[in-house]
Amino acid sequence: MRLYADLQIHSKYSGATSSRMEISEIEYFASLKGLNLLGTGDALHPYWLRDLERNLVEDGDAQGLYRIKEGGAGTLFLVQTEVATVHEYMRKVRRIHHVILMESLEVAKQLQELLSNYGDLSSDGRPVLSITPSELVEIVMSLDDHNFVFPAHAWTPWWSLFGAFSGVDTVEECYEDMSHHIHAIETGLSSDPPMNWRLSSLDRYLLISSSDAHSPYPFRLGREAIVFNVERLSYRELIALMRRRDKDHILMTLEVPPSYGKYHWSGHRRCGYGPVSPAEARRIGYRCPVCGKRLTKGVEDRVEELADRPYGYVPEGAIDFRYVLPLQELIALSLGIEVTSERRLNSGEVVEEYQMLIRRFGDEYRVLLEAPINEISEVTNANLSRLISRLRSGKMEITPGYDGVYGRLNLWRATRTTENRSYTRLEDYSEQ
Repeated sequence: MRLYADLQIHSKYSGATSSRMEISEIEYFASLKGLNLLGTGDALHPYWLRDLERNLVEDGDAQGLYRIKEGGAGTLFLVQTEVATVHEYMRKVRRIHHVILMESLEVAKQLQELLSNYGDLSSDGRPVLSITPSELVEIVMSLDDHNFVFPAHAWTPWWSLFGAFSGVDTVEECYEDMSHHIHAIETGLSSDPPMNWRLSSLDRYLLISSSDAHSPYPFRLGREAIVFNVERLSYRELIALMRRRDKDHILMTLEVPPSYGKYHWSGHRRCGYGPVSPAEARRIGYRCPVCGKRLTKGVEDRVEELADRPYGYVPEGAIDFRYVLPLQELIALSLGIEVTSERRLNSGEVVEEYQMLIRRFGDEYRVLLEAPINEISEVTNANLSRLISRLRSGKMEITPGYDGVYGRLNLWRATRTTENRSYTRLEDYSEQ
């Protein structure tokens, strides 16, 4: 059984999250995306945990996983939360996010009671705890050794393991004597496996990709995912596969191109200065030439600081990956609609085209990854079929994201790789 899993999302109780992040809404859009398995998000929040208990029941065939009690499209849920820890290390405050996977809602209730001593779990779906990462892991794993902890969006400048502003340089510096319980790292939208492969110290960790979705729409939910091939589906089986980085049963991760992420390159959004390439950012000393304040250092810059391998190195046993981009964004781009808000992505013209493709091919992943290009061409505009073809071949042109601004998809392609690039209109580009 092929399983498309998004193991880290949020609920409506997290800050800056859509009020539509309800279980029924999440499952509906997951079915459009092609997801079989979702994290529940925010399982320690008392109101969301209550909602989960009301709406979910353990699946009879997949022990430790849940499904909607009545109706639903068959999507399974895995109990999951994200928490933040704040502590001081080497005279600097470290703010790091962690994902916790659990076998049952009962375990979540028990962990809720234990962690309530370190912060207000009702204040936000992603609570901030006054505790060290090692203490967190010790509590989580002492409660149930089937729990699974990994650092969230490991390269984001703020609130992450390797964050330029609040992280550390190694897994061991973060989790100390509990590091042996860490088996995976979530790469985040602004990095991809090739960037992480540049650090030999990360070879022993599974690279996990997930959406960290704050709204249920398919352009957020499942924009990154991990793909399993399993014979016996259960929580413990999935955790065992991830702990041993089982390449036979973990087929690949689905990744947005890292330049699409909000922190890939450096810049200063407040002044509109960016994106800035790593070479240029170093040249100006990571200072904004407009206001003189510090730039938000890009993930690519941070990877370069810690890397001990050249770009292009592939470690032995590396798990495969494929690039994807939200289909609604590709549709908008193909129709000449400038994406400035979620409302534009949910406009009637875009949604109509999206629904037509889903009716024809089944779900979004099939459109992006599997549907024959000639069949896509039969039912949609020529620009969109060409964009999907270029996405599959890794030829998308994207203006990198910076300082919280998503990368911008371009209806152009570079014709030469120089500092002064020239561009060709996609409409004039015939696929080779």
